[in-house]
Amino acid sequence: MVAALNRLPRIVPILGVLVCLIVGAVVPTYGWIFTALVALFLVWMFVLSQARLTGVEKLMRIAVIVFITAIAIIQSRPRG
Repeated sequence: MVAALNRLPRIVPILGVLVCLIVGAVVPTYGWIFTALVALFLVWMFVLSQARLTGVEKLMRIAVIVFITAIAIIQSRPRG
């Protein structure tokens, strides 16, 4: 899986994450699934790059993952 991502141009995973976030924001009922997929992808990328990161970089990536996960949880709860 990692080898397949390495063969892709660098912009493709970025666009994939962006498209999933946009779909997650636009689709009213099941959009949280796409947001959760982005969170899982970010966790996977964090685990792969964890050894090379400094403490501050780790904290920043964890903060982004927590933020995206919180958005997915809020989206999954129906209003009223």
